Amino acid sequence: MKKLLFFSFVCFSFAIFAQYQVGHTTITFNDPTRTGGYGSGGGTGRQIQTEVYYPANTAGDNVAVASGQFPVITFGHGFAMAWDAYSNIWQRYAAMGYILAFPRTEGGTIAPPPVHYQFALDLRLVSQKVLALNTNSSSIFNGKIMQKSGIMGHSMGGGASIVAASGNTNIDAVIGLAPAETNDTSAIAKATGVSVPALIFSGSGDAATPPADHHIPIYNNLGSSCKNFVSIIGGGHCYFGVDNFICNAGEGSSNITITRQEQQDRTYAILDPWLDFILRGNCDSYNAFQTAMNGTTGTVNQSTCPSLAPVSITVNNSLLTANSTGTPLSYQWFLNGSPISGEINQTLSVTQNGSYTVEVTYSFGCATSSAYVYTNGTSGIIELKNAVKIYPNPVKSTLTVDFSISGDKKILISDINGREILKTSTELNTLNLDCKELKPGYYLLISEINGANCKTQFIKE
Repeated sequence: MKKLLFFSFVCFSFAIFAQYQVGHTTITFNDPTRTGGYGSGGGTGRQIQTEVYYPANTAGDNVAVASGQFPVITFGHGFAMAWDAYSNIWQRYAAMGYILAFPRTEGGTIAPPPVHYQFALDLRLVSQKVLALNTNSSSIFNGKIMQKSGIMGHSMGGGASIVAASGNTNIDAVIGLAPAETNDTSAIAKATGVSVPALIFSGSGDAATPPADHHIPIYNNLGSSCKNFVSIIGGGHCYFGVDNFICNAGEGSSNITITRQEQQDRTYAILDPWLDFILRGNCDSYNAFQTAMNGTTGTVNQSTCPSLAPVSITVNNSLLTANSTGTPLSYQWFLNGSPISGEINQTLSVTQNGSYTVEVTYSFGCATSSAYVYTNGTSGIIELKNAVKIYPNPVKSTLTVDFSISGDKKILISDINGREILKTSTELNTLNLDCKELKPGYYLLISEINGANCKTQFIKE
């Protein structure tokens, strides 16, 4: 029997952190099929003045967009509120590499009251118009927009986001922050037509849009096969944005028991990796999202999304079997890092020495790989667990990396965009890395040991 050595690395996914300055520009879009709106200069028809915030190398109005391509998030404001009540949203996510568009229609005054359905149509149109700027040679966004987009909103804007997403296959995600049932076209009824991944946030102490009447019925009716509900215990209606007099007046008496910052921190802990997975396709962040859904303090959550389950290999003489608790779409076996032609079944019969691993792809497009199995033609099985440990985490100055196995080791530290920060190699089993010069945020340490790779997240304070 061949000797099979298992290297079961403990690997964690990673999140994104602020790395850009925030640029701003104002664009008035136009819908020739409707009238009204807000703003001027967009042409005949309905005017939709939109404040756009984006990643830049220098902060300011109409500055150049940073290098790269970025997903789009169109955001809907709350009832009788304005876009500037959500500066926390654009400051965070533009700095993380998203383009955020805030339509200014249907807001600011109570009389005449906002028309929720018209606002939903505005959100849908702006989402499409911003994506189209990628091929507009006269726009600062020419060549800068990844063709991935989501619609997000708070309160009225949250309900309007659901209406805008209903039957809309041109977007990739919908996010509701305390979404309100809309008063002209029901968001609860329209939720059945939403097929894209959805994420609903709710404050249990919300007195303006009580969860039982608004957030929960919307979530329950969503037609998405992947939908998520986050209840922030003690959270309020208005705490998803900055302090706002109109919103505060509408909240009235409530059961809020946490601070605004606590509510936003709990929201970001879950929203950050979810956006990174859905709009950037980062499968490592899907693991981080699942971890956050299960472990964020002060939240009670539920999800219908499939699990990106870990994969293990069972050995029976020379027969390898891939094991996963998820629902795999396909398998691919590898020998010495290269795919083995035709080996796409759950089992593999080992015929030669080398290092084997299996990659399992799930129905939502993400893949995960097993630990490596090494064969050298002798008898016996050895399993090595927890091959890489790092501490302290978070780190302030020196990061210690401990390896439980010997051999040549290559170490790479990178940021979320894969930019190399540090690269080194060692044969030692303990390595101390100087992290004092790293900016605060999330980083990824990639270890390669005898051909096997492990990705480990750490945080620099």
